[in-house]
Amino acid sequence: MRAKIVRIGNSRGIRLPKPVMEQVGLREEVMLEVKEGTLVISPAERPREGWAAAAKALSNRGEDRMLDAPTPTRFDEDEWEW
Repeated sequence: MRAKIVRIGNSRGIRLPKPVMEQVGLREEVMLEVKEGTLVISPAERPREGWAAAAKALSNRGEDRMLDAPTPTRFDEDEWEW
């Protein structure tokens, strides 16, 4: 597929058709790489993507417990009030 490079202010851009973006999974942010003279555009990884599903899986397996027992502090004993 051919695409035109268009002027965007002092920069240049490429308009990507919506079906192409959906097929590749591109959202608002992308990664750009140059590999052997070729421009590669790929979806940007989202921070913490998949963490909710991973936490739920841990919980389902009973592996979401504290590793160490809570250690009381002076604050807990002297200053904390319920």
